[in-house]
Amino acid sequence: MAFESHIRRGHPIIFSLLALFGIIELALSAWLTARFDRFHDYSDISERDRVRFTLFASIWTVVSSVLFGVLFTVHSTASAVTNIISHVVWSVLSWIIWTAAAAAVTEMLGGGLNCNDVTGFNYCGQLNALEAFAWIEWILTTFAVIVVLICAISAARRGDGYRGGLVSQY
Repeated sequence: MAFESHIRRGHPIIFSLLALFGIIELALSAWLTARFDRFHDYSDISERDRVRFTLFASIWTVVSSVLFGVLFTVHSTASAVTNIISHVVWSVLSWIIWTAAAAAVTEMLGGGLNCNDVTGFNYCGQLNALEAFAWIEWILTTFAVIVVLICAISAARRGDGYRGGLVSQY
């Protein structure tokens, strides 16, 4: 039961952090996308596309984490949207999306830019921040995957199966 109280308390915190950092990443990637679309000053088309993918990843995370967070708060045990299998699918899919986004941005920047010696990149500070917040989102989704898998194992052991709630009803 102690673990379930941590889940009831921690779920809104993790999903709020995912939404918060997702909004920051959304602002960065949307601003960069707008600048690239207006001035066409990206270093190559790959840079533009990777920033756009990060924009998609942040929109996905903000919308879905707010939805999961609110639904868990309202129906922590009774909803099909807040059961184990939906959390497993969401967390693994989000982890894959953020792994791709963070790795793509990191590869594009070569691990980060030295803003004092930049050749070929505009918006150095914004691109470094984009990379940093992408890795923060990846860390949070990795933590969510681990916790959800622990909850799935616990639910299977208590007899609820994978369609059971993230926490028990009692």
